[in-house]
Amino acid sequence: MSAPYLRLLHSSPKGTARAAHAPQVGQTSALPKTVAQPATRRPGRKPLGQLLVEMGALSPEHLAMAVSLSVREDARFGDILLTNGWVRKADLYAALALQFNCQIADLRTEPPDVRLIDRLGATFCIRNGVVPWKQVGGATIIICARPDDFSRLAKDFPPDWGRCFLAVASEDDIQTTLVSLRHRSLAMRAETRVSDAESCRGWRRGSVARYAAALLLSLMALFVVSTFAGFVALTVWAVLTLVLNSTLKAVAAVHFWRKQKTAHVDFTSARGAHGFLKLPTVSILVPLYKEREIAGRLVKRLEKLSYPRELLDICLVVEEDDVLTQNTLANAELPRWMRQIIVPRGGVKTKPRAMNFAMDFCRGSIIGVYDAEDAPAPDQIHKIVRRFSERGPDVACLQGKLDFYNARSNWLSRCFTVEYATWWGIVLPGVARAGFAIPLGGTTLFFRRDALEKLGRWDAHNVTEDADLGIRLARHGYRTELVDTVTEEEANCRVWPWIKQRSRWIKGYAMTYGVHMRQPRQLLRDLGWWKFTGFQILFLGSLSQFLLAPILWTFWAFPLGLPHPLRGVVPNELLIVLGTVFMATELLTITVGIQAVSNAKHRWLRFWVPTLHFYYPLASLAAMKGFVEIVTKPFYWDKTQHGEFDDAPQVPVIHPPSNPA
Repeated sequence: MSAPYLRLLHSSPKGTARAAHAPQVGQTSALPKTVAQPATRRPGRKPLGQLLVEMGALSPEHLAMAVSLSVREDARFGDILLTNGWVRKADLYAALALQFNCQIADLRTEPPDVRLIDRLGATFCIRNGVVPWKQVGGATIIICARPDDFSRLAKDFPPDWGRCFLAVASEDDIQTTLVSLRHRSLAMRAETRVSDAESCRGWRRGSVARYAAALLLSLMALFVVSTFAGFVALTVWAVLTLVLNSTLKAVAAVHFWRKQKTAHVDFTSARGAHGFLKLPTVSILVPLYKEREIAGRLVKRLEKLSYPRELLDICLVVEEDDVLTQNTLANAELPRWMRQIIVPRGGVKTKPRAMNFAMDFCRGSIIGVYDAEDAPAPDQIHKIVRRFSERGPDVACLQGKLDFYNARSNWLSRCFTVEYATWWGIVLPGVARAGFAIPLGGTTLFFRRDALEKLGRWDAHNVTEDADLGIRLARHGYRTELVDTVTEEEANCRVWPWIKQRSRWIKGYAMTYGVHMRQPRQLLRDLGWWKFTGFQILFLGSLSQFLLAPILWTFWAFPLGLPHPLRGVVPNELLIVLGTVFMATELLTITVGIQAVSNAKHRWLRFWVPTLHFYYPLASLAAMKGFVEIVTKPFYWDKTQHGEFDDAPQVPVIHPPSNPA
């Protein structure tokens, strides 16, 4: 800081100081000369738009349009101007400095005092676009990107800071400075957002290995003592979980059929008094990792969203060591409403940790999540905002539907598409109608920000953070609803990558079940007996089916006349009952699959539904891999490579109207 600036700060009787330098924008004679103490708003301050017009940086026509947009949109006035390209960033901050009679700070040449940052906390500073800069003679200079908020923020400043004086800098410069100075603490905070009781970061591989070894040894001992007893025990459990899962699927199919015959009835919840008074800003997190094939195309797909650009805050979240994606995005010419957020290295490298870090930089009151290969419907954000406005605060999450744009790539992609159509079109709506807690998908998710903050965001150590968050939402009294909007993504249609992806999902499901069942009585109190039962069916039942499916396959030995441990021991009547159950579940799978692809888009897939019997065994292989990794590397994120079969349809870009009238 220059000597003249310090002398004036010490000598000013009214808490003002002359600026060390003036920004060179517009007419220099009209630029600010002092750093003002703005705890009380100065009456008669010129509006920002008027100053920009007087500087020649903004046309009167664009000013009128920006004012009209600000009346109906919950966006900052400066963001409206910048997003639409009506002013330059340098001119905007020069006008802010002029409006508040203060200096534009240069954080690159004069970095802030890290001790002052730690007093406020780096997270607080990032969220509010503020950084304490210098402390001189009992006074403190605060750099703020949003001077209008300074008086409100001053209430949180430590009392021993004395009088606080305002300086201005761009939000990008403030955030870059804070991350460079406090990246370690920010990275650690991103990993520990969720409480210990609800996180799997305390997962102990040694303890899990001992439990797994004890279970396997017990089963082996049982088979040694009596092969019959071992097969009976496993068969009973496999058949029980099969019946429960099939019953859930059948009930969901009946609901789907009735919905097709009757008018749709919306879910109900406590509705807010007025919904949104203005269209809200929506921030969307898009985690990327080593996405050379997909990153450029992702930008083009997100440009098709029809929501007003000044209300869209697309955050492309990239790991610090991922130079590949960073270079790809650098060549993609990101628009003003898209920005790259670089996540510093940490103890784990997972999607939820990256989103926890990036969420501090988000501007929106609604937080969304997309995957790297997603192609959302153009009107999707409008539907989300409308549904949130129609629902009360108890509905904290909205889940969109997923589909694939490369279903025709090969047999695996066809089966994957049928499976997704069954899950998203029939089973999950049935789960929601039954009143169970909804295990979320990893994309096309939208949250009320305040609810997500209260829950501690995502568990950074869980490799299926979405399913875990769905259960935590239910445990804390929030509700999730499904929205009739589709996001298309790329089906993983190579066998080994498919197994790796599915093994991560199964591993995460198992870890989620283990975490929430640490205290079963508390889980029962949180969910109630009905949701608790649904949790057991969806998680324990599904995991059991993945692992024990080979036990059920052995019963094909009976009609084929092959040896079986239970042949000649089990009564024929029981074998007939078991055979009937197996045939009924197989027919149910085919029937529901055909029902799920009976729409015009997927009707051609009906003939491929019976081949699912050769597709599902891959999940059992994935389950074995996933359960091994629970012991060996529980937090390892098996990356799915995208962009291999990119057959996304070319949807025309729909731009929002530029004329607010």
